[in-house]
Amino acid sequence: MTTDEYREPAAPQRVLVIAAHPDDIEFVVAGTTAKWRRAGSAVRYVVATSGDAGSRDPRMTRSELARLREAEQRAAAAIVGVEEVGFLGYPDGIVEPTLALRRDLVREIRRFRPEAVICFDPTMVFAGNGYINHPDHRAVAQAALDAVAPAAAMPLIFPELRLEGLEPHQVRTVWVTSGEQANVWIDISETIERKIEALRQHASQFPDGWDPAEMLRGWAAESGEKVGMRYAESYRRITLVDEEE
Repeated sequence: MTTDEYREPAAPQRVLVIAAHPDDIEFVVAGTTAKWRRAGSAVRYVVATSGDAGSRDPRMTRSELARLREAEQRAAAAIVGVEEVGFLGYPDGIVEPTLALRRDLVREIRRFRPEAVICFDPTMVFAGNGYINHPDHRAVAQAALDAVAPAAAMPLIFPELRLEGLEPHQVRTVWVTSGEQANVWIDISETIERKIEALRQHASQFPDGWDPAEMLRGWAAESGEKVGMRYAESYRRITLVDEEE
């Protein structure tokens, strides 16, 4: 497939990005969010944990690390133009797809009322022969999908949220990343450098001074090659409400 054969979808007007940890978004989808912000989309990040277990330093405490990683995430979001970042405060490393997490994500969806939700693929366990997907990634992804369909749109599911003034909301499209059944590619050739700079903000995750630029460019080039783009991010887009409806 080439760019002459493939037509990229228009940027959604309102986008909620749901992830497990600070830096998950920057590793995978920040090129897209940077592009959509340039196009005028309203974008909010929701991060289930504060990354408070993401250190091998035995002297580090959870509270100190949470403060550090939340600051890194806000700085990373600002690089791509995202000003709204929420943290749900679940403990890093032991997240489960509970009803409580689903309710919290329904609350976020009903509050922000996005046209599109970006989340990760809950079925992805292995990536090649050198990576096992973090269980938090899978748990938050499953809870995100369950929050979107059908809970957020159904008035009799979590009716207590209506007492908070949060009425049901139907998400139109779900963009699932890090899976193997991509059907949409976003050209990030003009935003790849912003994505790299955003990931660099997570300095606590690169204690040896390693720079992620080469890796991110390689991933994006591999994805873009499939549709004739220099750099791309790919998704499986699920359409819950057709554009003409």
